[in-house]
Amino acid sequence: MNVLEINNLVLAYLGDSVYETYIRFNLIKKGYNHVKNFQEKSLEYVSAKSQAKILKKLKDENTFNAEELEVIKRARNAKINSHPKNCDIQTYHEATSLEALFGYLKLQNKIERIEEIISKIFTD
Repeated sequence: MNVLEINNLVLAYLGDSVYETYIRFNLIKKGYNHVKNFQEKSLEYVSAKSQAKILKKLKDENTFNAEELEVIKRARNAKINSHPKNCDIQTYHEATSLEALFGYLKLQNKIERIEEIISKIFTD
């Protein structure tokens, strides 16, 4: 299977679950054990606005290699027919591209790289 031939929105669909699982796991490791607090804190990482902000920060820090940047670019430019009402289309594109990267890395079985990126997200 050539992962680069997979539809970007399919990568994002998979990546959404991968990303959210790692976020939840890291929040539990940090000691969030009440569902209400856990849910509120997770929104700081999993909402489209948060994901777009995180992606910008990681790009500014030169976190991604050329291959990863290509996946992000392809996914950001994917044709999306709808988006949530609580964010603009550009923000949604950025969030989708971060999710697609996680889907791509998971399909490549680059678990160590996923964990490196998640670690950078949680260092702040």
